[in-house]
Amino acid sequence: MGKLLVVDDDEALRRLMGLELGDTYEVIGSGQPEEGLALALEHKPDAILLDLRMPKYSGYELCQTFTSFSRTQTIPVVIVSGEAGTQTKEYCKQLGAAAYFEKPVDFEALKTCLNKIVKDQRYTPRSEVRVRLRIWLKLRGKDVHGNEFEEAAMTENVSLSGFLCTCTPEIAVHSAVDIYMVGGREEYVGKAEIVHADGNSAPPHLYGCRFKEKTGPWVLQ
Repeated sequence: MGKLLVVDDDEALRRLMGLELGDTYEVIGSGQPEEGLALALEHKPDAILLDLRMPKYSGYELCQTFTSFSRTQTIPVVIVSGEAGTQTKEYCKQLGAAAYFEKPVDFEALKTCLNKIVKDQRYTPRSEVRVRLRIWLKLRGKDVHGNEFEEAAMTENVSLSGFLCTCTPEIAVHSAVDIYMVGGREEYVGKAEIVHADGNSAPPHLYGCRFKEKTGPWVLQ
């Protein structure tokens, strides 16, 4: 019997997952996102079902941890979330998620997906590695109100083509911002597009950024 790890703060949904999938899989559930990595390392599940919105924790960050860490990156991550929209699904795909299901869950479709993923020996994690690295950047552009801003931002993770960061201004998706590395001296990196915004009403906001052009030095070469 295969194993599934369900990380979701909704206890009722975790029980439902056990009832619906328990005939085929041993379902290990946790409502504590902080335990997710430890449980994955302990039980070595065949797949991980992950919610995006949990108190005090970002499912996005946990997803990229699973798909970047060498000991878990070959475990398929399936997002099961109440968030809808092509933008969110595409961003999760960029983070390395193998599939995305909206709540309420279509369990027949989920079972079909899991059977394919678990049996597919060709499954591999995304080719581009994201590194958990916190560095200070400066972002310059226009916010959702058209006002120019120049603000410091802290990265959560970085890759060759982009980064995940938090900063104060509210920036519209698809906006272009200038990126500078700050440290010993300020250096212009290039222009990036905001490809994802977390939608929180209160700052700091979490943004996924992808370089449109990169002419200066970057932390990964």
